[in-house]
Amino acid sequence: MNAALKELLELLDLEQIEADIFRGRSPEERQQRVFGGQVAGQALVAAGRTVPDDRRVHSLHAYFIRPGDPSVPLVYTVDRVRDGRSFTTRRVSAIQHGKVIFTLSASFQIAEDGPSHQAPMPEVPGPEELPTFQERMERLFGKLDNEFMRNRPIDLRHVTPLTWEAARDPELVGPESLVWLRVAGELPDDPLLHVCLMTYASDMTLLDTVLLNHGLAWGDRKTMGASLDHAMWFHRPFRADEWLLYAQDTPNASGARGLARGQVFTRTGELVVSVVQEGLIRVTGS
Repeated sequence: MNAALKELLELLDLEQIEADIFRGRSPEERQQRVFGGQVAGQALVAAGRTVPDDRRVHSLHAYFIRPGDPSVPLVYTVDRVRDGRSFTTRRVSAIQHGKVIFTLSASFQIAEDGPSHQAPMPEVPGPEELPTFQERMERLFGKLDNEFMRNRPIDLRHVTPLTWEAARDPELVGPESLVWLRVAGELPDDPLLHVCLMTYASDMTLLDTVLLNHGLAWGDRKTMGASLDHAMWFHRPFRADEWLLYAQDTPNASGARGLARGQVFTRTGELVVSVVQEGLIRVTGS
């Protein structure tokens, strides 16, 4: 387990300061705002800690309301909306400076049997056949000798072009993004932890799909954006420390907003998670 993953696990281990009230923090590195996946993952941890162990999260719906301040703690308050015989519902608010910056609703369910079907997994090369994210970036920008590139909590292997590659070559522009991912180390057998880490990782590349469709890239000095809302459905058990294929596409962009969808598959082809996100996308001069 590398240092970045160890710190991420510490960030997800919230401090309980009162009944249904938890406190989280952000990484110490300098950043303008809190990463959306971090807030969503921490909020899901807070919700999950108020739910019996026999109930697994099956869906979440979240709104990013204000930018998070990484210099101060985040306070998460949990509203126990309902405890039914089969389902449990929780609502979580993340608060900073006395204001709500993020809300999440999550639903948990006991294990039940029923009809089963799924979409097929795309045919792609395995992650071992693909360069690492650092290797792809160094092909673009030369040697990158910095801690951010060497020490990352999530190992990403892109099947399709990076946004920066498509920004340089119009022939690489397209509406689909395929990425293998897994956390950079072994995890304990805690289902909630694996789900929360996937929640964190799901926000890392999804809006990139919108940019990829237009030959744009974060940091190109003309594109800015932010997550607006995020929804996930957890279909089957999985492990975040095993390779997962994140198949993403973008059906629409309009009104300075882009919509992206994702499906997460195990290496054996099981569809385990579905994701939808809308984000703010503003381009200078548009």
